[in-house]
Amino acid sequence: MRCPFCGHTESQVKDSRPSEDGAAIRRRRLCPACGGRFTTFERIQLRELTVIKRSGRRTPFEREKLLRSIDIATRKRSIDPEQVERMVNGITRQLESMGETEIGSEVVGELVMKALKTLDDVAYVRYASVYRDFRETRDFADFLGREGLSDAPDEER
Repeated sequence: MRCPFCGHTESQVKDSRPSEDGAAIRRRRLCPACGGRFTTFERIQLRELTVIKRSGRRTPFEREKLLRSIDIATRKRSIDPEQVERMVNGITRQLESMGETEIGSEVVGELVMKALKTLDDVAYVRYASVYRDFRETRDFADFLGREGLSDAPDEER
């Protein structure tokens, strides 16, 4: 494993243990060249997935990209990072177990929205605003009304 600090190509594993949800192995490593310590995760990958974008372009599925998009939606919310990690693991497992190697981006987006809705309403709306490409405040109001997330009385909407 390459050291993220100095780029040395070898590192020593100092500690290995399963992650909290058992879906990965967490390894603490030490670089013999610079002494830097870092953590890696080893996960099972059932199959190579390809995401078909709305434009028709095909890109390899990237778990880290999924994690980043969810991190953005949950930023400044009181959500445990372990919950987000479990959510990403669950979504990834769902995608891998669908039996398809090519998956539409809308399938990924809907799985994320479904998971976020159960986790945090604000993160759900944040993600939906990007995923559904909201352009103006009316888009938010319409979405909130459809989803039953608004507490405002009908005459205020």
